[in-house]
Amino acid sequence: MKNILIIGAGKSSSYLIKYLLEKSNKEKLRLTVGDISTENANKLINNHKNAKSVILDIFNIEQRRYFIQKADIIISMLPARFHPEIAKDCIHYKKHMVTASYISEEMKELDTAVKEKGLIFMNEIGVDPGIDHMSAMQVIDRIRKNDAKMLLFESFTGGLVAPESDTNLWNYKFTWNPRNVVLAGQGGAAMFIQEGTYKYIPYHKLFRRTEFLNINGNKKFEAYANRDSLKYRSIYGLEEIPTMYRGTIRKVGFSRAWNIFIQLGMTDDSYTIENSENMSYRDFVNLFLAYSPSDSVELKLRSYLKIDQDDIMWEKLVELDIFNPKKKIGLKNATPAQMLQKILEESWTLNKYDKDMIVMQHLFGYERNGKKEQIESSLIVYGENQTYTAMAKTVGLPVGIAALKILKGKIKTPGVQRPITKEIYEPILKELSLYGIKFTERKVPYLGYNPNHVTG
Repeated sequence: MKNILIIGAGKSSSYLIKYLLEKSNKEKLRLTVGDISTENANKLINNHKNAKSVILDIFNIEQRRYFIQKADIIISMLPARFHPEIAKDCIHYKKHMVTASYISEEMKELDTAVKEKGLIFMNEIGVDPGIDHMSAMQVIDRIRKNDAKMLLFESFTGGLVAPESDTNLWNYKFTWNPRNVVLAGQGGAAMFIQEGTYKYIPYHKLFRRTEFLNINGNKKFEAYANRDSLKYRSIYGLEEIPTMYRGTIRKVGFSRAWNIFIQLGMTDDSYTIENSENMSYRDFVNLFLAYSPSDSVELKLRSYLKIDQDDIMWEKLVELDIFNPKKKIGLKNATPAQMLQKILEESWTLNKYDKDMIVMQHLFGYERNGKKEQIESSLIVYGENQTYTAMAKTVGLPVGIAALKILKGKIKTPGVQRPITKEIYEPILKELSLYGIKFTERKVPYLGYNPNHVTG
C-alpha cells in the first residue's frame, strides 16, 4: 500500500479525498487525513476502509513529524504560510509534497535541497494557480511549435455562484475564503503590459477599471486586474510579449458596487476598531461618514457617494441589511475588513443546496506567416452542492491527479515546481477532461487589446 497524508480537511479537500478513495483499491492507496478537528474529515471519508482521520496540529512538531514519516507523499491543503515547515520535514524524511498554493520565497529557497534528495515538490496545482498554468502552456507550446510569435496573452478566472443559485442583487456568494475576497487587490498597484506599454492601477481605482468578457459566446462577465501580471512573462517564457494581463472574473455590476466599500474605507485591514464587538451594523457604516446631528446614516452615505435612492447600487447595500441598528458585529478588536466580512458572510454564504461555478478564459494573440490570429479558450465548471463545489473540484482533482502520478513515477523531474511543462500538464489535463474539466476553443479576430476595457 502507498500511504498518502492529506493535511487539512477544509472546503477544498472534498473532491481530492473523493478522487483518491475512488482510486484507492486499484492503486493500493491508504489515506490519512489530518486536521485540528476530525469532524469534516470523517464526513468526507464516510467510513471508507482505505482511509482514516487523525488529529494533527501542525504546530505540534513531534506529532507532525510522526505522520509525515509514515507517508509516501504529503498533500498540504493548508494556507501557504504553513507549507515551509511541512516542506522542511518532507526534505528531512525524503517525502514528495503537493500543494495548490503559490510558490513562496521560502519554498523557492528549498529547491536545491529538494533536488539533491531527488524529490518532487509540486505547487500551484489547483485551479488558479494550476489549471490556468496547464491550459495556458498547452496552447502556448502549440503556437510556438507552429513557428508563430506570441503577441498577446490575457487570462481570467472567477469563482462565482451558479445561475440557478444566483439569488441576490450582487450576483455573488462566497465560494472560497471570504477574507481573500474582502482583501482582493490590496498590497500594491495592479501591474500589466498592454501593446508594449506598462500599466499600473492603484487599489482605489482597481474596481472602476474593468473589462467586459463574453465567455462561450454569450455569457457576459466583467474582470478586474490581478496584482502582478508581469511576472508571468518569465514563468511562461513570454519575456518579449507586448500584452500580458491577468484578471479576476465577476458578474457585471459587482465591481462598481464593491468600489463603494473601498471608497468608504471598509476593506482596510491595517488597524482595529475600539469596541467593535458591541457595534451594530449601522454603527459600523456610520464610522466612515461625517458627523451630523440631524442627517440619517442613509442620507449621509448617499450624499457622500452621490448615490440616488432608486440606483441599483443603493438597493444592493440595503439588501445586505447593513443599516440594521440591532444586529451586532460581535468581533472583538476587529479591523474594518473583518467587520465587513462578518456582515457579508450573513448574506453571501452558500446554502446547503446552492451550486457554484468556476469560469476561466484565456486569450492568445499571435502572428504566423505575417498574419495575426487569436484563440479564445474558455472553461465553465459547475458544482454539485455546498460540499462538492466547483471550487473544490477544480482545486482538488488536479492536486489528487498530480499526487498519484508522482507516486507512480509518471512525473519524474525533481525540484520545487509548478505545472508548466508538457510532462506534467498533458497527462493531467487529459484526465481532468474525463471529469468534465475541459476547455472550449475558438478562433476570433485578432484585436491586440480588449476594446471593452472600462475606465472610471
